[in-house]
Amino acid sequence: MTTNIAIVGAGPGGLALARVLHVHGIGAVVYERDASRGARDQGGMLDIHSGQRALREAGLIDEFFAIARGEGQDMRLLEPDGTLLLQEDTPDDAPLARPEVDRADLRDLLLDSLPGGVVRWGHAFASAADGVLHFAEGGSAPYDLLVGADGANSRVRPLLTDARPTHMGQNFVELCISDIDHTHPDLAAMVGRGNYWVLGNGQSLAAQRNGDGCVRIGLNFYNTDQDWFATSGIPFDDPAAARARLIDLFSGWDPRFTALIAACDDTVVPRSISTLPVGLTWPSAPDVTLLGDAAHLMPPVGQGANMALLDGALLGLALAAHPDDVPAAVREYEREMFERTGAAARMSADIQELLTAPDAAQKMLAFFQPG
Repeated sequence: MTTNIAIVGAGPGGLALARVLHVHGIGAVVYERDASRGARDQGGMLDIHSGQRALREAGLIDEFFAIARGEGQDMRLLEPDGTLLLQEDTPDDAPLARPEVDRADLRDLLLDSLPGGVVRWGHAFASAADGVLHFAEGGSAPYDLLVGADGANSRVRPLLTDARPTHMGQNFVELCISDIDHTHPDLAAMVGRGNYWVLGNGQSLAAQRNGDGCVRIGLNFYNTDQDWFATSGIPFDDPAAARARLIDLFSGWDPRFTALIAACDDTVVPRSISTLPVGLTWPSAPDVTLLGDAAHLMPPVGQGANMALLDGALLGLALAAHPDDVPAAVREYEREMFERTGAAARMSADIQELLTAPDAAQKMLAFFQPG
């Protein structure tokens, strides 16, 4: 295949596509707006389950298992008053069905599997037309197939659909306790090795152990509007005052939970959560397609990264199966992707609805332990 395949975005999906194409002897170029691999923090952990198929197709499953954290499958579910509803501790010899992996480690695994020069850093997408990709910093590149793997705020998406992400009524604040085993061993023991989840009263506190020794904490505020941060009274430019205000917002919760907030570092990051319409499709184009959040941004309940990895791998397989008919490969990929990710988005929306319920912890308990 001598087709010019241009992938915009070096996230899990775009890199998985480039890797599967490489495995099948097909070249591609990944254009990434970040200046370098380490230009920004990649975030916390990912729960990789169905996405393991993509890593098998990429020939990287053994390397993935070497960096995955089986103990990250541990989970504790509690109510705001401190009642422990569920504790699941993973045996050391348990299968790695849903292991956690650091986002940065997964990205490094995929990046290191590609030949030098495949990823072009510092190339921000500006526009594309008539088989030519233009970059914000100047310059251009030809393409026969343009793949938008550029995330929630995709700039490639408008080439195929007018759909835009809309706020889903959830805002969250991300914090972190660094080196928790040494700085706060009591809190480290409470959180455990994996996920620690407290739900209720239209809010949640999610603490997650990371492979680098920190615990990332997400404070979620459900049924809030897009402008909620402006009226919340959280002074994000003053970390100590921001922590104090967040503790106030969790007034009435067990003191152990607010102690987690008090122990956090000075990085306090607000994030608003948006989604694309469930079941989004578009008329197939012969030279442009989308994958990952660019195609199907859904609630953050553990499906997004898995779907992105699968998107990349399955698009790569379709292109390998139709080396002389790229439009047919795109149509085949999109038919499967629309069905698969539509189902995942519907399931994610159902879980999201449980999280917003007044008795969210009890509903999640029933979800994890049906019957």
